Amino acid sequence: MKLVTFTHHQSTRVGAVVEDFVVDSLGNAAIPPRMLEFLAAGDRALAAMQAQIDSGKHRIPLPDVKLEAPVPRPGKYLAISLNYADHIAETGKDRPEYPSFFTKQSTCVIGTGDAIHRPKVSDKLDYEGELAFVIGRRCRHVAVENAHEVIAGFTVANDVSVRDWQARSPTMMIGKSFDTAGPLGPWIVTPDEIGDPHQLNLRTWVDDELRQQANTGEMLFNCYEMVAYLSTAMTLEPGDVISTGTPAGVGVKMYPRGYLKPGQTVRIEIEGIGTLINPVIMEP
Repeated sequence: MKLVTFTHHQSTRVGAVVEDFVVDSLGNAAIPPRMLEFLAAGDRALAAMQAQIDSGKHRIPLPDVKLEAPVPRPGKYLAISLNYADHIAETGKDRPEYPSFFTKQSTCVIGTGDAIHRPKVSDKLDYEGELAFVIGRRCRHVAVENAHEVIAGFTVANDVSVRDWQARSPTMMIGKSFDTAGPLGPWIVTPDEIGDPHQLNLRTWVDDELRQQANTGEMLFNCYEMVAYLSTAMTLEPGDVISTGTPAGVGVKMYPRGYLKPGQTVRIEIEGIGTLINPVIMEP
């Protein structure tokens, strides 16, 4: 199932994408209208959405809706650094012994098609194509072998980074949390459609130039290990987003630097999920 948050006729709600249509949840009391509530409702909400799909009704052509970020305001947005060996090599840093996480503030989240702003205060705007997963069950102390049970699905993320501001603090948080620095989408694909999330090809383009190409099997710490590690310290809740790190090819390590410029478009494609597309503009 491909779960979306979409806007149609100035109303924003949850739906599912089937072929070139969005299956609308409007008027179905069994389907919560907001993604956080939908995920928290678990199997009951999924069953209601499946019944809505199976009815063959309530369909809106995909071009007639505005796709929002699938989780417009996650409770937590956590991202891991240095999780691909080739990216570690290009940074010149040591391979981490433990997963290293930082926080992106939830106000940075935007959807596919929304514009990434190059900030007025910096021209060092960079992209990072990543697989992200969304938590579907409130959980704590989850074993690695059980971690798949608490993941609601997978989406595409762009860990947009303002590099000079990122370097100002060892936590990296402020340089990772500028408004519009968290593109997510176009939807959440449920695990039954993904199979093994650690065998997915990932590619990032800036305009027509391929900048990143990798497979999620190259991650040092996989999705399930991340869930186990994080849930040892904190309660994970439905709608929390965890981004799994970027491979080599970021703009800051290109010569000359490949920073994003207004007028360019970033396109990130992950096999089995979809494509996240965002234009770059000057901050209004």
